[in-house]
Amino acid sequence: MAPHDEVQLNSEAPEEEIYRQRLEKLERLRKEKDYDPFRIERWTREHPLSYVVEHYSHLAPDEHADSFVVTAGRIMTIRRHGRASFADLEDETSRLQLYFQVDALGEASYDFFKKWVDPGDFVGIKGHPFRTRRGELSIHVVEFKLLSKALRPLPEKWHGLKDTEVRYRRRYLDLLANPEVREVFRKRALIIEAVRECMRRHDTVEVETPVLSPIAGGATARPFITYHNALGMNLYLRIATELYLKRLIVGMMGRVFEIGKNFRNEGVDSMHNPEFTAMEVYWAYADYKDMMDLTEEIVVACADAVGGRRVVYQGQEINFEPPFRRATMAELVKEHAGVDFSQIGSDEEAREIARRLGVEVEASESKYSILAELFEEFVEEKLLQPTFVFKYPVEVSPLAKRDPEDPNFTNRFELFICGAEVANAYSELNDPIDQKERFLEQQKKRQAGDEEAHPYDEDFVMALEYGMPPTGGLGIGIDRLVMFLTDSRSIRDVMLFPTMRPKG
Repeated sequence: MAPHDEVQLNSEAPEEEIYRQRLEKLERLRKEKDYDPFRIERWTREHPLSYVVEHYSHLAPDEHADSFVVTAGRIMTIRRHGRASFADLEDETSRLQLYFQVDALGEASYDFFKKWVDPGDFVGIKGHPFRTRRGELSIHVVEFKLLSKALRPLPEKWHGLKDTEVRYRRRYLDLLANPEVREVFRKRALIIEAVRECMRRHDTVEVETPVLSPIAGGATARPFITYHNALGMNLYLRIATELYLKRLIVGMMGRVFEIGKNFRNEGVDSMHNPEFTAMEVYWAYADYKDMMDLTEEIVVACADAVGGRRVVYQGQEINFEPPFRRATMAELVKEHAGVDFSQIGSDEEAREIARRLGVEVEASESKYSILAELFEEFVEEKLLQPTFVFKYPVEVSPLAKRDPEDPNFTNRFELFICGAEVANAYSELNDPIDQKERFLEQQKKRQAGDEEAHPYDEDFVMALEYGMPPTGGLGIGIDRLVMFLTDSRSIRDVMLFPTMRPKG
């Protein structure tokens, strides 16, 4: 066996041994041929492989096109023969067979291909499209250039790349080995663009608000804390964009939205990652019903952008055809847990019912907070089809406007899909006196040890004191929406680089 063929043929060698062999091969290439692929700066790719597929699929078996294509990509496999060889070339979206022949390339060029090009290398290609006698669309190569060397072997798709730890930690390997993973992230980009297009249709301005803040507000969650040396103070990675965006409504911005990262110091599971992407939007002179209509419009537009309104998620068909179901929290608790809260007269009666159902509650809890707990325990996971749940208790909605017909509840909704919350919205609380009281109530919970209770935000209360119009606000979890529209089992499958524990 010739030394330069060892890497190509010894596919069972350990990765580090192949790496060593390929380093030696690179050094020989530099010395023997005075050729360094890492010095190549560019290649004019005139035709991506998708262009070749689109424009030459009409070719009949054994038919050759007269025209040339100039393309580039990564060599995925090589099948070497005597005076002719085949290879598979892959780019961002497509894969095509290449045909290397000594008569078309010449002895020197063909020998260079056989001796120096390995799977994983990037090459530039010029050639004629044709269809083989067996019917496979291919490119007959007349000129090629080695653009970059792969020093490590490509992963074996059905071995190492089925290991989710490897896939998440070394996402670049996952992407190059599994085209379907690349497609998920292309769809993610289409979904985000569909959200932005919907906002543009409604004359909503995209803005950016601080990621670092002296107060972690806008949601009930434990924040990440950092320290600013120059200012000598703690800062928090934002857990939501809400309070800054509502300040913009006070400042007469009218309609604003932001798509960005939020950070919550919480556990990791199939639905949660400490760093995630959310979209929040606020419209002056709107209410939660307007936000419900907007949410439905956005979700349907996202479904349309990636293939349609009927989606199979983990074997379950999800129907995104509007209108989505709308039901109150109390109606759903009655439906799924058999408890009619309209018939419960006291907090103690509600606590006793909860205990009978096996739900632990504090001795001081009100029947309204218990309603929310029973909803979480018995209802959420059963809401597979898109469902708007509205009328949330005040106790679990510190930033939402009260329902004037029943002040124990707020004009708030959440959208559930496949048993998970995807959107949260409400008629925003714009009464500074009520807001201050709720912040103080949350402060008591923090002092009692609740680390996720909302902190008191004096500046936000002051902003409301300058006057905020009636406002509707909405937040959508982009990652979860992408999950359901791409049949992705875990939130990590739709994040390019999910949070991982250090290895070793």
